[in-house]
Amino acid sequence: MKENNYIRYRKIKAFCNSLCFYVCRIFPVKKNKIAVCTFEGKGGFGCNPKYIIQELHKRNAEYEIVWFINDMSKDFPDYIKKVPNTLWSRAYHLSTAKVWIDNYRKPLGTKKRRGQYYLNVNHYTVGMKCTGLWRGDGFSYMAYLVSKNDSDMIDHLVTDSKWSLEVSPKGLVYDGAYLNTGAPRCDVLYGDRSERRKKFHERYHLPQDAKVVMYAPTFREGAKDGKRHVFSEVWTIDFDRLLANLEKKFGGVWYLCVRVHPQLAPTFQEYKDTKVQDRLIDESQADDMYEILAGMDAYITDYSSAIFEAGFAHIPSFIYADDIQKYNQARGNLMWNIASDPHDHVTNNKQMTPDMDVTLPFPIASDNKELEQTIWGFDWQRYEERLDRFHRDIELVFNGNASQKIADEIEGRIEA
Repeated sequence: MKENNYIRYRKIKAFCNSLCFYVCRIFPVKKNKIAVCTFEGKGGFGCNPKYIIQELHKRNAEYEIVWFINDMSKDFPDYIKKVPNTLWSRAYHLSTAKVWIDNYRKPLGTKKRRGQYYLNVNHYTVGMKCTGLWRGDGFSYMAYLVSKNDSDMIDHLVTDSKWSLEVSPKGLVYDGAYLNTGAPRCDVLYGDRSERRKKFHERYHLPQDAKVVMYAPTFREGAKDGKRHVFSEVWTIDFDRLLANLEKKFGGVWYLCVRVHPQLAPTFQEYKDTKVQDRLIDESQADDMYEILAGMDAYITDYSSAIFEAGFAHIPSFIYADDIQKYNQARGNLMWNIASDPHDHVTNNKQMTPDMDVTLPFPIASDNKELEQTIWGFDWQRYEERLDRFHRDIELVFNGNASQKIADEIEGRIEA
């Protein structure tokens, strides 16, 4: 009964919100106006939209670009107008923009006008976690309504592989058209990354021969006095042991770059580890993870989809997942048989990708001893071969020009 009442309330609210969009139709659509949003306004100048906008501005400085944000103090280039992510602001700017770009979902009640172009660039492609209808009972009816409403407005969804095309109809509740260009945010990972690496080292005054591993775990909800917090005990990974093993295997002095989930970024400053504090770099607040990732020498996560993108750049990447069975059950299954297959041969979940036969290319560890073994046993040639085979099997599109291809499409829509 409570859920039914909540859904009824949301539908009434959405109807009232839609009236604001209809009122704003008294204003004409501006042909050169582009409205952008990331992570429901919580994001800054980052993810896939950043690279598309940079390319469009480079081609035509006359484009009027507005970006919806919750925190008006975030930094943006001068050519972007920051606008508050409020109902009337969205209603006006979305109603008058020729092009919409988003990596998430538009709020229920949003209305698109005829002749407008909505490009959804999503915020993941190949992934570990089930999303949308693949989550079963974990995907609420309200979430379905929001997803379906948004998907019905999308003109193109950006993908990067056959894999994405297979999982999107149920994972994103989407059955429309695709742009299989690759993810724009991955353009920065393509080819020579030495300049990005140099800039990262200079920003943190690291020796140029030093090496950096990024640790980017997925969100784990902890609570203290009713508020979400990051606690050291949430992670069982031993950072001191990790850095020591990386130094023994790959040589050099290693530093640790941590990027926690954006929801927990403000509280990560509470985290302390005296053994590695002088080699700990916190990049949780950065709006663009991919410029940072491009400067990394290794990557570790549990279930983050970014491991696949690190793999696109052939960065040594490791999975450290100490709660596989629990997490698998909580998510309503995973895209990979990580909870049942042996760690050295994890295959794709045929329920989600029945037409594919793929083996996960990354070493997997469930505790610090296994992580140590996977690092010591890391073999460059075998890793490269597994990555190459994986990319062929999923039919990956990754050639460093996704932003250009998408900009071409947007320009064509604007000029049509």
